[in-house]
Amino acid sequence: MAVVGVLALQGSYNEHLAALRRIGVRGVEVRKPEQLLGLDSLIIPGGESTTMAKLANYHNLFPALREFVSGGKPVWGTCAGLIFLANKAVGQKTGGQELVGGLDCTVHRNFFGSQLQSFETELSVPKLAEKEGGNDTCRGVFIRAPAILDVGSDVEILADCPVPANRPSITISSGEGDEKCIPKIE
Repeated sequence: MAVVGVLALQGSYNEHLAALRRIGVRGVEVRKPEQLLGLDSLIIPGGESTTMAKLANYHNLFPALREFVSGGKPVWGTCAGLIFLANKAVGQKTGGQELVGGLDCTVHRNFFGSQLQSFETELSVPKLAEKEGGNDTCRGVFIRAPAILDVGSDVEILADCPVPANRPSITISSGEGDEKCIPKIE
């Protein structure tokens, strides 16, 4: 039986562990580096990414997480987990936060605004239906959600959430003199 670790520092780790149990997969809470040993895959759940980063630093988890990710085993990050896995993050608090990296993308924290701007929408995911069968749409829930602004050439995009062109924009700097204007939902 596959053993899936769930980073259990803060956030929705209990919900992920319960979902794993429902489908007959053994889930293990991960709070210390040695708990990554023997895992077949890892889930980094949603939560508050700054708090998760502080706790990961406190428990000296970043080196072990980076080693796990670079080892090629499957890793899934939702919301704060996406931020953790991104190679680059923008829209962070002053000083930023440490990232695990490994996913060739640039993510913007809280791109869609505060809790009050949270929303749900149907997303077209035809490749999921091709591989798994069933409906080619999926309900997307955006609660203080990050957005992926840019991806590397080896990243396959399965779905996107169009942002209306009439929205205010934010300017993203790569730190190398390149800038992009991207609409932002307020």
